[in-house]
Parts: sequence; structure tokens; C-alpha cells
Amino acid sequence: MSDKKEQIIKTTAELIHSKGYEATKLSDIMNASEIGKGQFYHYFSSKRDLGLHVVELYVNMWREELILGIFDSEDTSKTKMENMLKWAIQYHDYPSKISGCPFGNLALEMSEHDEEFRRRINELFHEWINRLEVVIRDLQGEHKALQKARAVVAQIEGGILLMKNYQDAFILREIIEMIRSQYINEEV
Repeated sequence: MSDKKEQIIKTTAELIHSKGYEATKLSDIMNASEIGKGQFYHYFSSKRDLGLHVVELYVNMWREELILGIFDSEDTSKTKMENMLKWAIQYHDYPSKISGCPFGNLALEMSEHDEEFRRRINELFHEWINRLEVVIRDLQGEHKALQKARAVVAQIEGGILLMKNYQDAFILREIIEMIRSQYINEEV
């Protein structure tokens, strides 16, 4: 991939994360990327094509950081859970990320309107839940491990949504602490 194409994808990812996919206009992308229409269409067939590249950028980043970096590590399940929770906070707990979760935002905005967006976003959520299920099974046994993994991901994503709505990162930290008490500290 060319450096310019990669730069356009990264710039667009930031725009979509802060404004949303539909609200991000082609003119916004071209202005922020400092390109013209000809250069845009040299790299992408449409805004949708570029949007799918943005999803792939996030998928690759999250796969590297969350799946490979945390779940595929040699750490104990307790450490994997703790590292996942720390990762969720670090990824979202500073002013430039108050825009919420890139996947959660795109899932909410695009899942009903574009099957390819929905499918690609769902693949990452599915992988996250499946890897977390293994961790939870190791920590608490077989009983409802899949449902618990889904609930944890839903709690994190819900916390990010509330953080975004309230514009207060404390909410996410509070929810993460509740998850920590259920799975790591077990002080419920």
C-alpha cells in the first residue's frame, strides 16, 4: 500500500471516529488529506470503499493489540483479563478518544444499512467474545462462559457509549472497575 493511500485511510479514520461515517463528506476527506478528487479516485472507487478500508485499519490494529497482544500472550487468564481492561481504558480514556469506540460507533451507524460493514465489524466482536470466553472459562468454569463474555463486551461498549454521551471518562473507568471486581478481585 502506498504511503499516500495509507495516510488518506488514517486521516479518514480520525474523521469518521469524530464525526461519524454519514456525516463525513468526501470534501472533508479531501480537505483533511490535502488531495483532489482525481487522487481520491486513484486510490478508492467510492467513499464506501474507503470506509471499508478504515474498518480494516481498525480490525488490524485491534487484532494486533487485543487478540495477539493480550489474548494470545503466555500470560495467565487473570492477567489477560486485567490487560484487556487496562487496554480498554487506555484506548478510550483521554480527550481525543471521547468520540467513543470506532467499532461501536460504526456498528450503531452502519449495521442496518450496509451488510459488508456489519459483517466486518461483527467478525472482530465475534473474535473478541470468543477469546474472552476462553479466559472467563479458565477463571470461573464452563457455566455460561459465552454469555458472560458477551456481557463483558457489552458492558465495555456500553460504558464507552455512556462515556461519549456524558463526555466523562470516569464512567468507563467505573464500569471497568465493576468488571474487574467480578472477574479479577471477586469482591462482589
